[in-house]
Amino acid sequence: MFSPIPQKNLWFERSMAIIASIGFIVAIFDLTYLPWRDFYFRNIPVVIHQYDRFKGIETHRETERYLNAVEQLKRTVKQTGLASAQSQIWLQEMDVLSVSMIQNNPFQVAGKTGNLEKIKNEVRDRVQNQSDKGAFQTFWSQDYLTKAGWEEELEFYEQKVKPLIVTNYYRRLDESGNYVDLFWQIDLYFIGIFAVELLSRTYYIRRHNRNLSWQQAIVRRWYDLILLLPFAQFLRIVPVLIRWHQSKLVNLEVIQSELNRLFVGEIINELTDAVVVQVFQQTQGAIKQGQITRIVGNYLKTPHIDLNNVNEIEVLFELILEIVVYRVIPKIQPDLEAIFRHLFHQALLESPAYRNLKMLPGIGELPVQVIDRVVKEVSASIYTAIAKVIADPDSGKLSRRLAENLTRSIGDEMQRGQTVIKIESLVYDLLEEIKVTYSSKEM
Repeated sequence: MFSPIPQKNLWFERSMAIIASIGFIVAIFDLTYLPWRDFYFRNIPVVIHQYDRFKGIETHRETERYLNAVEQLKRTVKQTGLASAQSQIWLQEMDVLSVSMIQNNPFQVAGKTGNLEKIKNEVRDRVQNQSDKGAFQTFWSQDYLTKAGWEEELEFYEQKVKPLIVTNYYRRLDESGNYVDLFWQIDLYFIGIFAVELLSRTYYIRRHNRNLSWQQAIVRRWYDLILLLPFAQFLRIVPVLIRWHQSKLVNLEVIQSELNRLFVGEIINELTDAVVVQVFQQTQGAIKQGQITRIVGNYLKTPHIDLNNVNEIEVLFELILEIVVYRVIPKIQPDLEAIFRHLFHQALLESPAYRNLKMLPGIGELPVQVIDRVVKEVSASIYTAIAKVIADPDSGKLSRRLAENLTRSIGDEMQRGQTVIKIESLVYDLLEEIKVTYSSKEM
């Protein structure tokens, strides 16, 4: 992180940090001014009165004429009544202005065509007429205003229609055909301040480090260059945060460490996912090309170099055997006894002697009980014998001989074409299923 400033310069750094923050806030205000102008218009009208000129915004003549005509109509009706000749003239004027507003869409320049659609919907619903022009002609007619009550209808206009019209505006174009934007006149003050500051800092850095060039000195304050850019104002948050940290107004070390942890952790996760999928894909490719089969076959048939005086295959075989005997068999022994019991019982059912024996009273269930006892004793005897063989040191020779014969047999079997093809196909499909399952979980 950027190191804090010495205590003696702290007041200056804090002052510049505050100025940079003000410049950033002003830049963000400018970027959001047009989308938020309606909010300022309704709640802080003094803002638009002062800032519209920087955006080349002025009242739209057509909508302004419409608003003024309505105000004139209201005054005339109050003074002379709805049936007077003067009122009839303004009602006809409103009819003409409404048709012109519908046809010309003066809201388009400000990007407020939606306001015009809302106005048309409100008027259509009010007079129950689905024609845009017909609805306005009806609304601004003597008959309708008399029947519905002109005071209520003009109140409807004030609440529903006028707020959608008053926010419309016209924006001037400059000589290049772009919208007028004079924000640079404000931003120039901030850019000038930070340009002078950057030159002063660069001179100070070079004065204390004679071996640095001007470019190298400026690079040491690279983040200040962002404050000089007249575009991408939102990037100014970077030097602002750095200056706040350097001036000890805020401590960003915790935020930095957390961001680093999240960023590095995300990279590690992405790399891990990519590596795992790549391993699956390369393994599948090796299987498809027969490389795995050749490597395993050559290893099993060719004497290999011993680096640690240990036959890894024998050790693995003994380890697997111990796991099966001491951990696996005790857990599945009830299932094995059930299988043996089922096999013996099926054999008895197929025996004619057992069928005759079942007919004798009191003896029919005796063979089943004998089978249960025999199965338990046999399975227990087999397990005890295997455990003794593994525990007996003299059985090591037999285990090694078994491992050697097993290795040799596997090597011979791996050379058989159909068996190898079937194994490769099964392993390839298994890896594909694992890869797809892994990828779907990560998503």
